Amino acid sequence: MAILAVRRLKMRKLFVIVIFCLLAAISVRALNPSMNDDVLGLIVFKSDVQDPDGKLKSWNEEDDSPCNWNGINCNPRSNRVSDVVLDGFGLSGRISRGLLRLQFLHKLSLANNNLTGSISIFSLSQLANLKILDLSENSLSGPIPGDYFEKCGPLKSISLAKNKFSGEIPESLRSCATLASLNLSSNQFSGLVPSGIWSLNGLRSLDLSNNLLDGEIPAGIEGLSNLRAINLGGNHFKGEIPDVIGGCWLLRSIDLSGNSFSGELPSTMQKLSLCKEVVLRRNAFSGVIPEWIGEMKSLEILDFSENSFSANIPTSVEKLESLKVLNVSQNVISGSLPESISSCVNLLILDVSHNNLTGTIPKTVGQLMLDTLDLSENGLYGTVPAEIGGVTSLRELRLEKNAFTGQIPSSIGSCSSLVSLSLSHNSLTGPVPAALANLTYLQNVDLSFNKLTGTLPKQLGNLGHLLSFNISHNQLQGELPSNGFFNTISPYSVSANPSLCGAAVNRSCSTVMPKPIVLNPNSTDSTPSTVPQSFHHEKKILSISALIAIGAAAVIFVGVIAITVLNIRVRSTTSHSAAAALTFSGGDDFSRSPSTDANSGKLVMFSGDPDFSTGAHALLNKDCELGRGGFGAVYHTVLGDGHSVAIKKLTVSSLVKSQEDFEREVRKLGKVRHHNLVTLEGYYWTPSLQLLIYEFVGGGNLFKHLHEGSGGSLLTWNERFSIILGTAKSLAHLHQMNIIHYNLKSSNILIDGSGEPKVADYGLARLLPMLDRYVLSSKIQSTLGYMAPEFACKTVKITEKCDVYGFGVLILEVVTGKRPVEYMEDDVVVLCDMVRGALEEGRVKDCIDTRLQGKFPADEVIPVMKLGLICTSQVPSNRPDMAEVVNILELIRCPSEGQDELV
Repeated sequence: MAILAVRRLKMRKLFVIVIFCLLAAISVRALNPSMNDDVLGLIVFKSDVQDPDGKLKSWNEEDDSPCNWNGINCNPRSNRVSDVVLDGFGLSGRISRGLLRLQFLHKLSLANNNLTGSISIFSLSQLANLKILDLSENSLSGPIPGDYFEKCGPLKSISLAKNKFSGEIPESLRSCATLASLNLSSNQFSGLVPSGIWSLNGLRSLDLSNNLLDGEIPAGIEGLSNLRAINLGGNHFKGEIPDVIGGCWLLRSIDLSGNSFSGELPSTMQKLSLCKEVVLRRNAFSGVIPEWIGEMKSLEILDFSENSFSANIPTSVEKLESLKVLNVSQNVISGSLPESISSCVNLLILDVSHNNLTGTIPKTVGQLMLDTLDLSENGLYGTVPAEIGGVTSLRELRLEKNAFTGQIPSSIGSCSSLVSLSLSHNSLTGPVPAALANLTYLQNVDLSFNKLTGTLPKQLGNLGHLLSFNISHNQLQGELPSNGFFNTISPYSVSANPSLCGAAVNRSCSTVMPKPIVLNPNSTDSTPSTVPQSFHHEKKILSISALIAIGAAAVIFVGVIAITVLNIRVRSTTSHSAAAALTFSGGDDFSRSPSTDANSGKLVMFSGDPDFSTGAHALLNKDCELGRGGFGAVYHTVLGDGHSVAIKKLTVSSLVKSQEDFEREVRKLGKVRHHNLVTLEGYYWTPSLQLLIYEFVGGGNLFKHLHEGSGGSLLTWNERFSIILGTAKSLAHLHQMNIIHYNLKSSNILIDGSGEPKVADYGLARLLPMLDRYVLSSKIQSTLGYMAPEFACKTVKITEKCDVYGFGVLILEVVTGKRPVEYMEDDVVVLCDMVRGALEEGRVKDCIDTRLQGKFPADEVIPVMKLGLICTSQVPSNRPDMAEVVNILELIRCPSEGQDELV
């Protein structure tokens, strides 16, 4: 019996172990469906977006665990997806409901992509654990449903910035009791700010800037007791700042710029002792800048510019030892600049321009380590203190339009970081100090409209970064420097100096033989006393650009005739051989064919294996022709798989390199990939026929949009700027790969369906052997006006700076809507010369396409035109490289709201 009892006990233990294992297996199996929910949700999301950069390649539906997928983080305890962070992945498409299956999601960040559509299908109520939502910098649009945030759960941070949302801000945001950060900036929200937002006492950061919101700041703002930063800039708010603002004592940053706020500043603001930044720019505030401003001792940025503040600058600013930026420009402030300003030992930018200040510049300014000092357009007088030379960190000094007298202190030569110097429209006397030649970073100098005398120091010609140097309307004399920037200085910049001589003023010096007028790029007919009488009947002396254009036209005409004769026989046969050859494309044997027979060439596609059999007729069909250029004709055809391509049939067969060289160069071009470049998809080779196969871009070219029909009127300023910037980025990419375009012109810039530019015909000159330049000109620079001056000189090396010149012409063409060279009845108008002259004479509106009807920001248009002129400098080394051009354009780009229009 004992043995039987023992056996029964063992069986019972074994049964318990088996039951435990079964329960464990069931538990594991119960986990898998949950894990598959995460996988399924992410795969559904992936299926609804486009991923051109392959960032979601690791997302595989056969993988049960997404925790190692790119952009995915999991909770280490539950192994469930907690974070989806896909910032900057280049994704496009719509946000899928698949993400709603991620029940344990804490953070969703899809910022800086190209996502479109509405977010209404993406319900927050189903993501009960979501704490961070960031959909900023996309193209999401439409209104947000009023109840969208009704069940926002534990959300702490919401960012929908830089999208295209419209309508009113949802009132349901009041339900987000745990919200700490709300950023709805740079959208198109309108109407009043819902009252519920002012009751979110946990809110630390509120950014509603750059929308269409209006109304007043309510007294309820004091309920935001934890608020650290508020930005309401770039809207239509009005009224006064409420007194209760002082209750938000934790505020570090206040930005109310670009609205219609008015009245005086409430004294309760002095309680904001932790505040580091107060920006009230471009409003209608009035009254005095209060003395209590000195009590805000944490201030680093104080910007009261473009208001109606009056009276003096308070002496209490001396208490603001942390202050870095003080900008009170464009007000009606009077009095003098307080000497106590030197107590602001950390001050970097001091701008009190466009006011009614009087008195002298305090010598104590020389004790500061300023980056920018702008005292322009006031009533300041006295001398420019020599102590200003002690500010060695100074990059910009603007004292124009005051009443300064005396000499320019030579101590300015100690401001070794100086980039911009403007002393124009004063009563300065004496010579231009030679010490200015020590300022090696100097780019812009304006000393015009003074009473300066003496000669211009020759050493100034050694300043390698100069972009402008205006000494007009003075009493200078003697010879201009003849080197560096002064070789191409504008006549206007040295005008109204009766005793000045040199090429730029078309006045010979007694010790210098005058240059022949044809070799003088800046000569004018403004001084008829120096022109022989026999020439007085001439109406105008053409500029050097016009002469180059006319000469190049003659040379190119001869070259075109020569090339035409060389190719006429080939042209008579290539169309038929092309179609015949393409119809043989029956598979891999064709693409590997070593034959050199015209009907059995070599076809290479860089990806895929398309069927050309249905597209061969395009090369025989005039209706399929898209256009002709220096290299040949371009045809549109649709392949057997429905894929549209553009086929360029080269008409330089007798000039093309050997097959080996041709294929090597084409394969290099085939590796070039950029959003703003037309993709080369393949090529076809026989000794008598060469074809290049490109992606098809169906939006026409820029030339047609600007100059043919009414298309130009459809290009807004934003579209034009985007075309300029996109083209610049494409050229910078080419130059980074050591590829020169050679043939940049508006007809080679295609516009895709979304308005983006795509540059075509890049690098084709590499397919030709080293020819005489006049032959190359006839094929590549077939459109006059874009050709850099050095292209006509055999002794000058052709570099990427030729592309920069052509790009500069293109900028001016896009801004003005005019062709690079226009032929009048008895004159030739070169666009670069026309724009340069108009800008120097202050006729800015004459340079801007009238079809824009004044709808553009002056803060963008004028710098863009100036950049175009810099790019078209006659001296290649004075032109920036394209990477610098891109950086400049991105700095020029202004916010779309609140910009002044040029009227």
